[in-house]
Formats: sequence, structure tokens, C-alpha cells
Amino acid sequence: MRFLLVDRIVRMEPGISIEAEKTLPASEELFHDHFPGFPVVPGVLLTEMMAQAAGKCLNAQRLPRGAAMLVEIRNAKFRGWVRPDETIRLHAKVDRDQPAFAVVSTHAEVGGRKMCSAELMFAFKPIAEFAPDYRDEVLESFLAQTSQTGGST
Repeated sequence: MRFLLVDRIVRMEPGISIEAEKTLPASEELFHDHFPGFPVVPGVLLTEMMAQAAGKCLNAQRLPRGAAMLVEIRNAKFRGWVRPDETIRLHAKVDRDQPAFAVVSTHAEVGGRKMCSAELMFAFKPIAEFAPDYRDEVLESFLAQTSQTGGST
């Protein structure tokens, strides 16, 4: 399994909010063990999906402070089971954005029903400290698309 947990960005206002999607197919190996006979997406992966979406929203600002890195999970709540092949809609709203940190309210929905939520805190790591070939393909694809259409969508 690759740890890229956002398939696509649906809409975004950089530094403000994002809506994104992820679908984990039933063929993913993790569903053999979590849980046998009742496969569900692990809560830790749902949290990581929300964090990756929120990070993309923060990183889209292209500020010199660097890339958003999750440092704290607050008030995580899980309200239902997310099953294989369900499309998970990820939502994030930036509540506080400072040079050294950001706080983001997030939630994940399936079929319009809120399945989990968390408040996430991010710090920033200078891009120069990443591998030289580091790229966020999902974010870059979305930004390229919106630059062709003339704005965020």
C-alpha cells in the first residue's frame, strides 16, 4: 500500500479550506486483517487522510516556511465504520495559521454522513530538508488545473 491517502482535490481555497476524496479498494491487503470478516478502514488511516488533505491546503499557499507536518491530533472522534470501496470525502478548514504552526478542523464523510473528525495541529519543515525529487503530485495536478481554468474550484 502506498501512503498517498488523497486521490484528488475536489475544491480548495489555499490556506482556507479544502475538500478532497479517497477510496480504498477492497483489494488492499490491510482489509484482510482489519477486521477479518468485517473489513473497515482503520481510524489511524482516516486521521492520516484528513491530515494529508489539510496539509495540501496549507502547502498550496507556497509560503517560505516550508511543508506542513502533522504534530498533534486533538479531539479525534469516530462515529461509524468506513468500508472498502466507499468514497471518503475529506474536509478541512484552517482555524489558525501562524508562521510556525497551523490548527485545522477536519472531518471525513461517506455518503454525506460524518464518520470521523479531529482538530489537527501542524508545524512546518523547510522544503530544502526534503529529498531533492520531492513532489506532491495530487496538489501539483490540482494547482495546474486551476491555473488553466483561472482560479480555485
